[in-house]
Amino acid sequence: MRSTLRLLANVKPARYLEPFAPTGLTGLNTHPSPRPTLIFLYTSTLNKLKSFPESSVYRQSTEALTRHRLQIIESTKPPGFEAWLERVKKTVGDEPERFSSLLQANGTYAGAERLDGSDNARGEEWDGEALEATTEGPARTPAEEARFTQLLEEASSPKNNESDFHPEEKKWEAEPALTAEQISEIEQQIGAGLIEEIIQVAEGELKVVDELYKSKAWEELEEKARPGQWSYFERPE
Repeated sequence: MRSTLRLLANVKPARYLEPFAPTGLTGLNTHPSPRPTLIFLYTSTLNKLKSFPESSVYRQSTEALTRHRLQIIESTKPPGFEAWLERVKKTVGDEPERFSSLLQANGTYAGAERLDGSDNARGEEWDGEALEATTEGPARTPAEEARFTQLLEEASSPKNNESDFHPEEKKWEAEPALTAEQISEIEQQIGAGLIEEIIQVAEGELKVVDELYKSKAWEELEEKARPGQWSYFERPE
């Protein structure tokens, strides 16, 4: 039924779903990069579950489900993935220290994308620099602004070999998109609705892991349950 709803939505006539187009479910649009998003969410969840005792039933069940879904996602590679991966490795290999902050525990790299209003529906690719601050600092005087600009120019000068400032623009190429057929196969294998719904569930699970760890849900209750409190009614024979 849900797959049918997506077919009724705005789908490109080619092999790919149109990013941000309606899925057929109210308030839920087509995700532009579901594969790297799910890999990041599932990997983060598994890393946080390592802090739970191995005897934790929640850890055991969540790990099993998350690993199963992660295997499905990782085994589904979009067209052109290998060539893209080689280009990314070359980019990182040229300046590994510049990308060190994006290195994940599993050895992969994560880049941030943001919309830029261009024809690229998947958004502007990460430019290799830190994210800009969301608040403004104290206003500078004209003299201070001129001095600040001068310092930036000196720091970015090619003659300054000791500077770690990178004046050239470095693009982080987004991972190729999955085809509509690949996304449909993932949805069928996981069996939890559209891939956008699967992402929502993964985001929620990641939050649950944090809350359960804070509460140390695996520990004994401070106040013991009364006898029979957790006993359920049995069907009479």
